[in-house]
Amino acid sequence: MENKTNDSTTTTQQISGELTFADKVIQKIIGLALADIDGLLTIDGGFFSNIAEKLVNTNDVTTGIHTEVGTKQVAVDMDIVVEFGKDVRKIYDEVKKTISSEVSEMTHLEVIEVNVNVVDIKSQEQYQEESETVQDKVSGAASSTGRYLSKQTNKATKKAKNEVQSRTEPRVE
Repeated sequence: MENKTNDSTTTTQQISGELTFADKVIQKIIGLALADIDGLLTIDGGFFSNIAEKLVNTNDVTTGIHTEVGTKQVAVDMDIVVEFGKDVRKIYDEVKKTISSEVSEMTHLEVIEVNVNVVDIKSQEQYQEESETVQDKVSGAASSTGRYLSKQTNKATKKAKNEVQSRTEPRVE
């Protein structure tokens, strides 16, 4: 029995295989890592994806982040909205540093390029107001639609029950 345990001394370097990462994994690491950068209001996927995100109320942190992932390196492109009055160059440097650090630490991939396109500048209040306005409108519409559908479903259910009951009663004695 001792020989059996001594024979199984295979190390991880002797096992063949390959470790790869999907773009979405790297995008998610980046999206989560950038959540607390001061002055970065949002990573923007463009008008339509922002509307879709607010309509469905998703928390997709990969929106607006595009990556090219190789076996050893990563390149990143992203559009952002920054807060009015903040030092955009400082925000860019912090974004690069954070992305490089987090991706390297978690995946051992080297970040070789980070391209950031500032698509808008807004005050904190303006950003909050616009975000809440769309969400509130959608929530209100969904709520009233839900109540309407619930009433219609109740009517249809009642009618169907009556129909089934009238068909299952014997027609003859």
